[in-house]
Amino acid sequence: MAAPAVQQTIDTKPKIFRQLTLDPAELNIILSFLFGPKHQLFLAPKWRQSTSILAIGLNIFEQICFNLDSNQPTPDIMDFVVAHIAIKTPFTTESTTIMNKFSPYMQLKSLLLGLCIGLASHASADIWDEVEHGYADSNGVKIHFAAVGEGPLVIMIHGFPDFWYTWRHQMEGLKDNYKVVAIDQRGYNLSDKPEGDENYNMRYLVGDIAAVIQHFGEEKATIVGHDWGGIVSWQFAFALPQMVDKLVIMNLPHPNGLARELANNPDQQANTAYARAFIEGKPSDPNILFGGPMNSQSLAFWVSDPQARSRYEDAFAQSSFDGMLAYYKQNFPRPNTDTVAAPAAPQLDVPLLVFHGLRDTALDSDGLNNTWDWNDSDTTIVSAPTANHFVQQDAAELVTTTLKWWLQARP
Repeated sequence: MAAPAVQQTIDTKPKIFRQLTLDPAELNIILSFLFGPKHQLFLAPKWRQSTSILAIGLNIFEQICFNLDSNQPTPDIMDFVVAHIAIKTPFTTESTTIMNKFSPYMQLKSLLLGLCIGLASHASADIWDEVEHGYADSNGVKIHFAAVGEGPLVIMIHGFPDFWYTWRHQMEGLKDNYKVVAIDQRGYNLSDKPEGDENYNMRYLVGDIAAVIQHFGEEKATIVGHDWGGIVSWQFAFALPQMVDKLVIMNLPHPNGLARELANNPDQQANTAYARAFIEGKPSDPNILFGGPMNSQSLAFWVSDPQARSRYEDAFAQSSFDGMLAYYKQNFPRPNTDTVAAPAAPQLDVPLLVFHGLRDTALDSDGLNNTWDWNDSDTTIVSAPTANHFVQQDAAELVTTTLKWWLQARP
């Protein structure tokens, strides 16, 4: 009994689908762009290659608009396509006159070619080309930012070694609902690079974030930080809680948890040996950075995407290596059994979201324990089992979708 029902379903499919050799799910992506915004292109990453999209679009044109046996246009399908193209595509008088000189086949093929090129361009677009750049003044130090979108303010703070572009996936995911501002911390990329380790003390790093929020005329913002950006985010929330709407931390345990692990966990102590080398060394030391000196290429060792790596190398080439190390020299905790333990961090009362890539070899996830005890508001912890230290890139979809859901659940 099942076979006839299946056959009937196939036979009653519109001709448009019977003629196609492409998977209907794949076809749907192209058709949705041409005929309506029902689907979103990012759901199918394989179509992000411009040349592939162009070829697929032309192939669809050939299969949809022509009866393959007679090599003649299928009028009902042509009318359907032309009607939708006419609605979506503005024409000048000059372009209409030129198009009328072609046969209906060539008119349609030319129009579809243009749409495919537009689709390919859209698919390969990058937040890099979409952001607006600017500077906030932090007591005479210019802090560069890249901004996109409109809505409640979200400030994103990178760590070491990084720059604003690390947040590209999250910026893309949040831009429709939020004003997303990713900064270059002082010493990095396009921000100022003051000389002297003392200029990278935490009080100045916290002041930089306040300056960015004030630059946009806001009293508070959602603060998102990774690694050193996470340390700055924690300290900003402790020092200026009235300026924090929500707090999001990635791969940087609460200072109480980190201090505990540094004091008692041999694995964490071993994993942060690099930090002690940064504190004691200088960028030109032959073994300062995992067996080599510090330069723009070695600092980008962790970036796997070739295009992104090139941008990272360019950003690091105009960064201050001394400034990068000054973050550690000025602010990294130095547990010492001969001194009194540092006081516990102030209690927080802010919606808190923590992400942690469990394959992080620098910061142990044991430091997350008791995070909920140090915050009086709701605390959400999300682990990414296959992500390394740069969880915002290693688990980009998980981080972006969860972050967006979490923010929208707390208007």
